[in-house]
Amino acid sequence: MFPRVIALLLCLSVSAPLFAEGEAPLRLDPAYSLSDPGGLHPPPTLEIREQHVRVPTVDLTVEANDLWERIRRGFSMPDLNTELVTDRQIYYINRPGALRQIFTRGQRYLYYIVEELERRGMPTELALLPMVESAFNPMALSSAQASGLWQFIPSTGKTYKLEQNWWVDERRDVIASTSAALDYLQTIYEMHGDWHLALASYNWGEGAVGRAVAKNRAAGLPTEYQFLNMPGETRYYVPKLQALKNIVAQPELFGITLPAIPNRPYFATVESRVALDLATAARLAETPVDEILALNPGYKRPVLPTNGSQSLVIPASQVETFLLNLSRHDPSSGSWSTYELQDGEGLEGVADRLGISASRLRQVNGLSPRARIGSGYTLIVPSEKDGERITLANLLPTKPQAGAVEPPPVRTLIQHTVVRGKNGKSVVVERKVTVSDTSPSRGKGGHDADERRGTSDKKGKGHAAQAREAREDKAAPKSGSKAAAEKEKPAKEKSSGKASARSPEPTKASHGESHKKH
Repeated sequence: MFPRVIALLLCLSVSAPLFAEGEAPLRLDPAYSLSDPGGLHPPPTLEIREQHVRVPTVDLTVEANDLWERIRRGFSMPDLNTELVTDRQIYYINRPGALRQIFTRGQRYLYYIVEELERRGMPTELALLPMVESAFNPMALSSAQASGLWQFIPSTGKTYKLEQNWWVDERRDVIASTSAALDYLQTIYEMHGDWHLALASYNWGEGAVGRAVAKNRAAGLPTEYQFLNMPGETRYYVPKLQALKNIVAQPELFGITLPAIPNRPYFATVESRVALDLATAARLAETPVDEILALNPGYKRPVLPTNGSQSLVIPASQVETFLLNLSRHDPSSGSWSTYELQDGEGLEGVADRLGISASRLRQVNGLSPRARIGSGYTLIVPSEKDGERITLANLLPTKPQAGAVEPPPVRTLIQHTVVRGKNGKSVVVERKVTVSDTSPSRGKGGHDADERRGTSDKKGKGHAAQAREAREDKAAPKSGSKAAAEKEKPAKEKSSGKASARSPEPTKASHGESHKKH
């Protein structure tokens, strides 16, 4: 209990780095009170404010012993030091179990993401962004249909060439979605020249952020992230990442133990020209099925696509074992096979010929009794063999569950607003404001990310705006109705300036190579 209290006291001081010895003494101010509906309430504390920031130094000539140290060395974003960062630090350390689960889940993917960030010369803070987005759950699916580690909605996935069809959803593919997300983050950073604004754009939309910046500039106000007028969810977005950065930078200060992650590839990509199902692949790799599913979340069927060679991600330590067992593999021994309907064939006739009931064949293919399929349609067929088999239920995305949503915390905080005084000079005004965090939690890890991820549409709207407009359109009264006539009365409309939209094609760093480690 005592270490936890100490961590709570100290967390208030690390929204900026600690200071060097011999510098100005600390100034203690009474801290504001924080409460989190449904969560734990921290004890009364003192806020430690410091006047000078010490820039941590790292010896880059010595190779990092573990991945966390490597991530720390790549931190290069400016630190954000606000009350909301402190608020999120307290939120996270009050949920050590959930935080530990997120860190543990991320062990599979972090090395690859860090490698890609370093290759592109991007800040390694971005390796922590999937913790905010999806709690490192590649199967996470929001109510706005945003999916994967980086939470792309379908339209954004198509913009960034993420394939979505009967067989695969590359928004869930770790390699493809990471490439697309980093492409987009680079684009919006080049647009704003500021990582905090780029992150706000990832959440809110680059068009919305651009308009907020232009509004402040026109009023002679600062255009940095913390001075913009934005939705509560975006207001919390960057502080969440900063809080996680602070915890990773100095976990012992918060009473948090990070899981050990070796500084070496966790997975490797292999190519298979042999028809495989995921359960058989797990057996050949001598790896648990759940691990193969976690590394290959982009596949929507238990059988790999049959059009040519397919990429399969397996633990790096099991590559030699997999390739050896694959060379001895009998293709007829798989748990699943595929069958393509020919002209004139129907599901019932095929089911009878294959010795399986039509209802069972419909069930394993996710087809309703009224579904009509024709020639060229590929059915997946279970084998007669017993043993571990993956069903479609194992491949469905994780939707938000009732009761798993974090109550939106309401905070009374001190907001610093810069305004123009009577003498024409800018002055800082302090006022108390109530801020509501509207980000719902998702998944089993206590995830508090939100629904809108990825890019904006042509008008620069983020995923939240797109989802909101879709709901409004659906609920809008039909044309000709009385309510519709009322809606058609003249009203002020907000301008929606167009945003730049560059859509580079993501490169699959390992697909197409027979054996490349990440």
